[in-house]
Amino acid sequence: MYKRIVVKLGTSVLTGGSRQLNQPRMVEIARQCALLYEQNVDVVVCTSAAVAAGRAHLNFPALPPTITSKQLFAAVGQLQLMRLWEQLFAIYSVRVGQILLTRSDVENRQRYLNARDTFTALLEHRVLPIVNENDAVATEEIRVGDNDNLSALVATLVSADRLLLLTDQPGLFTADPRSNPDAQLIPEVRKIDETLRGLASGSVSGLGTGGMTTKLQAANTARHAGVDVVIAAGSEPDVILRVAAGESVGTRFPAISTRLESRKAWILAGPKPAGRLTVDSGAAEAIAFNGRSLLPAGIRAVEGDFLRGDTVLIVDGERNELARGIAGYAAADLRRIAGCRSDEIEARLGYTYGDVAVHRNDLILLTD
Repeated sequence: MYKRIVVKLGTSVLTGGSRQLNQPRMVEIARQCALLYEQNVDVVVCTSAAVAAGRAHLNFPALPPTITSKQLFAAVGQLQLMRLWEQLFAIYSVRVGQILLTRSDVENRQRYLNARDTFTALLEHRVLPIVNENDAVATEEIRVGDNDNLSALVATLVSADRLLLLTDQPGLFTADPRSNPDAQLIPEVRKIDETLRGLASGSVSGLGTGGMTTKLQAANTARHAGVDVVIAAGSEPDVILRVAAGESVGTRFPAISTRLESRKAWILAGPKPAGRLTVDSGAAEAIAFNGRSLLPAGIRAVEGDFLRGDTVLIVDGERNELARGIAGYAAADLRRIAGCRSDEIEARLGYTYGDVAVHRNDLILLTD
């Protein structure tokens, strides 16, 4: 039995494919979470459908498809959605608390730690956290973009054992099952590559902002943080209980690393990369297989305008993502010292912050 599980609920799950919340289905979800709660399993719920709830509460007004309209619906719907969750969990004597997040809440190190402390306090006091993206105030620049990726950030932040992404499909298929009767369910995925991303790209829901592509993104983030991930159908009987018990349901993405210490978890879940460093084959091998830091000598190209301390993406010559880390030098400095030996840094810059461009302790591998 897993001891801490994050359950992400898609809009299509919570509405049952309709235009409004499906309360019988939500009662069933609350029942399963409450049973886990009774077994001392920590449960965090990432809920979608605030916009859908707001639109229904306002009797489906014909508003233009703008961010402002979405924020209006979210402002109304978050209240309706949370009130309903509170009522449903109260049936099982489970107390709930609401947390609204935007990307800026995890990009800033201090706010990341504050959010983590809030989750910890809620769980320690037996209050079930219910999380949603703060769509009422979020803009394109700060929003996570979908609750799949939000749930992966939350799973990383709370050091979950398992992330369950519930959707209207039984899992990831070899083709879109809605148009191809020969499509087969993929029970387990150990490597996310371009072929798999291609399979996911054609599968969307139409009710929410995420499809299978965003679920693969979320799975990739979470499994690198040491979290097992499952994509399964929200309509499957007792799906939450079965997944928490370790039963094979849907498509599983096993964790590919041990649980990360706090600083590295923040590197993975926090700021979006502000730039990109392309490295040569020797540096790529040293990083991926030998546990080494990135030295200036291995850098072949620097993209972006980032500062020292910003997060950067490290790629090889074929643009394959190798790692994410914290830059030891600003972009302008790295362009001047790219390709040079570490003992030449001070001569080129007139100062030095050390021998490495990205230290191993500030680096997270993204390779399988």
